[in-house]
Amino acid sequence: MYFLIDTRAGVRLAREERSLDAADPARSAVEAMIAGPTDPDYTTTWAPGTRVLSVRRSAGVIEVDLSADARRANVGSEAAARMVQQLVYTVTEVLGRGMPVQLLIEGRRAGELWGVLAWDRPVTRGRPVDVRLLVQIDHPGEGAALTSPVSVDGIAAVFEAQLSWQVLTADGAVAQQGTTMTSRGQRFAPYSFTVSLMPGSYVVLVEEDDPSGGAGGTPMSDTRTIIVR
Repeated sequence: MYFLIDTRAGVRLAREERSLDAADPARSAVEAMIAGPTDPDYTTTWAPGTRVLSVRRSAGVIEVDLSADARRANVGSEAAARMVQQLVYTVTEVLGRGMPVQLLIEGRRAGELWGVLAWDRPVTRGRPVDVRLLVQIDHPGEGAALTSPVSVDGIAAVFEAQLSWQVLTADGAVAQQGTTMTSRGQRFAPYSFTVSLMPGSYVVLVEEDDPSGGAGGTPMSDTRTIIVR
């Protein structure tokens, strides 16, 4: 499922992997999205009291029916647009990435939402480079307990396929650092690296290379807190 994070390019979507209810994984995913992330760097602005009434396919469209609490959100136009994509990305991750999504509120098309936009027709995924965090750690998950060596992998869309990484100790000291590459530049592609660590608590930081020297704003990054046994 997908959550929100502030970046140099505004509000973006960040992904978390979870185990879902096998009986109704799409509904389970939307419920987890509303409940919120495990990573403290991410957030969600969907009202926590929102209930998922149903998630179903109908005439080639995914219909997500939520309770009236879904109308409560104190957000501006940018964050509201990302909330739409947050739901679209989350439910299509389960039911089909190319499918359009229509939000229903208590069985009716949502229409005007949050005072800043209208969801009155099915919506498809926005371009990943326009809406997603450009550097994403998929594994390990937040708070994972692991043994050394630790494998880190994810997906990124970065300049010349270049990424830098650091592993920080609990007091912020650099325990290990290095660089890695995605399989292609400027487009989302996988990356991975492995690092040997002594037992302890660490923060893994992966960030985009910054050829502008800071002129383009703070590089996009992702972190995971882990425990090495």
